[in-house]
Amino acid sequence: MILAGDVGGTKTLIEVGALRHGIWQPSFGCRYAAADHTDLHDVLRHFLRDWRVQGRSPRTLDRACLGVAGPAFNDRAEMTNLPWVIDGKAIGTDFDIPWVRVVNDFAAAASGIELLDGSDLAVLQTGEPVPAAPRLVIGAGTGLGVAYLIWNGNDYQVIAGETGHTAFAPATITQSGLWRELHTHLGRVTMEDIVSGPGLARIHEFVLRDAGVHLTGTPVTPATITRAALDTGDALSVRTLDLFIECYGEAAGNCALALLTRGGVYITGGIAPKILPRLRAGGFMVAFNAKGAHSDVVRKIPVSVVTNERLGLLGAALIASRS
Repeated sequence: MILAGDVGGTKTLIEVGALRHGIWQPSFGCRYAAADHTDLHDVLRHFLRDWRVQGRSPRTLDRACLGVAGPAFNDRAEMTNLPWVIDGKAIGTDFDIPWVRVVNDFAAAASGIELLDGSDLAVLQTGEPVPAAPRLVIGAGTGLGVAYLIWNGNDYQVIAGETGHTAFAPATITQSGLWRELHTHLGRVTMEDIVSGPGLARIHEFVLRDAGVHLTGTPVTPATITRAALDTGDALSVRTLDLFIECYGEAAGNCALALLTRGGVYITGGIAPKILPRLRAGGFMVAFNAKGAHSDVVRKIPVSVVTNERLGLLGAALIASRS
């Protein structure tokens, strides 16, 4: 029995099950809000209790893989946007699991791509895919994750890092204004500072100031901004969301250009599926493809939004089953 986990800055998803014939078959799963727990050990204790409450006596857990939102080394990770330290050895000891692996959450997400089917994808750009070409997995949520898939002659190898913490490069006058304002408060401005849930809130403040609106001091949540833009058409919220999408497309296009990911780009994370109608409106792909002399090449890159929020779980399960 495998335990697979996707540990993010806002939520943790956990499932137990088995991978059979290339299909992950979970027997039980739960979602937990990070704010409700002191650490991952607390989450796992609640999960095992919830499993028992369902009347399903836990079987022996043979393996576990946890995709964690932060740099992972030697099965240990310090989360970037949450004060949790995830130690695979300690988890194995405390929960009697013989084999535990801790990986970056986007290493898990990238691994899960091969378990998706067409119903899990919303195409933004058909492109002209090239077999065995590099692939990009990028996703905004509480933070911004990035991973690449590189063909090694037999299958795809995952290369994950902290690209979301590289510097944001403004591509327009408006983006330059946003960068200047954030630089005043933050110093160095990263892609994650803008292309993330907190980044959406920062963009909203920038848009309000630019429009001469007095700020009350009470921050507006990303969910509120998104609802106001998509459900009521509030003009400043629409402007905020469109600037966010433009910055998202610009960042994703830069990452795709770095390795010419003609194998495909997969937009993941918690935000993209929620704003899919606006992503399809075109601003994302305009910014993605605006790459000067290489624009024609970038237009040939297939781009899809992953609508299955369990991508990280699928990848974690796959890693555990193959290691």
